Parts: sequence; C-alpha cells; structure tokens
Amino acid sequence: MERKLGMEYAGAIYHVMKRGDRREAIFNDDKDRQHFLDKETTR
Repeated sequence: MERKLGMEYAGAIYHVMKRGDRREAIFNDDKDRQHFLDKETTR
C-alpha cells in the first residue's frame, strides 16, 4: 500500500522506494526496470 504524498513542490526531487511482497523482485529484467524509471521521470 502506498503512502500519500505529504507535500509536493515543483521541481523537487523525491526518493522513491518500491519492492515486492517478501522483498521479491518487481522487475522482470533491466528493460522492464528502465521502462519504469522512464515513466517515473516524465511525471
């Protein structure tokens, strides 16, 4: 479950942590991981 963002500032840099249940991998491979990172940085 995600936490709600407390405050948001234009141009700010945020630390994002994601992990699967029981610390299982959440990406299939490096291409999958890069796709996620590309989506996160275009917000």
